Amino acid sequence: MQQVVPPRHDPAPSRVAYKTQRMMLRPGFRRFLRLGLPVLLIGATVLVVLSSQDRRDAMGQKISDIRRSIEERPEFMVKLMAIDGAQVALAETIRQSLPIDFPISAFDLDLEAMRSEIAALDVVADVVVQVRKGILQITVSERVPALVWRSADDLQLIDAGGHRVVSLGSRVDRSDLQLVAGAGADQHVAQARQIFAAAAPLAHRVRGLERMGQRRWDLVLDRGQRILLPEKQPILALERVIALNTAQDLLARELTKIDMRNAKRPTIRIADSALKALRQIRAQQ
Repeated sequence: MQQVVPPRHDPAPSRVAYKTQRMMLRPGFRRFLRLGLPVLLIGATVLVVLSSQDRRDAMGQKISDIRRSIEERPEFMVKLMAIDGAQVALAETIRQSLPIDFPISAFDLDLEAMRSEIAALDVVADVVVQVRKGILQITVSERVPALVWRSADDLQLIDAGGHRVVSLGSRVDRSDLQLVAGAGADQHVAQARQIFAAAAPLAHRVRGLERMGQRRWDLVLDRGQRILLPEKQPILALERVIALNTAQDLLARELTKIDMRNAKRPTIRIADSALKALRQIRAQQ
């Protein structure tokens, strides 16, 4: 009986094993197996899942439901609006300009858009809009009227910066404020206020300031009198007139205009009635 000898095992690796081992020696191939292959598998899975419109709609609805459930939690709900720093009329205007149905999620409020809309109101100088403990808090700083401006169209209240505050129905509604008139008067409020301050000795006679040619001021007094101030150094010229009036009672005379535009040669214009009387006196002589 012949003994069967088992075949000897060849210790050399197969061709596939050899190539695999050689590939594993390459750093780039190992990085691909560690990073690239998982990414490809995940990407392929996502593409397969999202290839169906129904699955995409279902996922979008699920995400929307999760988001809405978070946004509508009680701690994120705004239940009312509070307005501080505004008068009743302004507060009502703000409420009408922001038609919000409470309660509402804080995530549904565009605070910057609301702030811009409120800040666009003429009477508002500054506004802060924020959500605090379920309350939409609006803090307003109103413009403070400084002068009454008679423009070509109507009467307006303007603040110290010349910004329009609100239209005025009648001058008597704000008789406590000084009056300026003429085109460009709102752009020179600071100078106008300085002139009014310098004219304090004549305050009982001052009716207002009129901007002439958008260059200079006329100080308008009662009895139809005017003081024509120069473009430069108007306060100094006004102080000279006040000094003359104090010394000689100049404004008590029958004058219509005191022209101070030329500092070296001030002139006065006599009223027609006084000029007529003077002519009669001279004729009698």
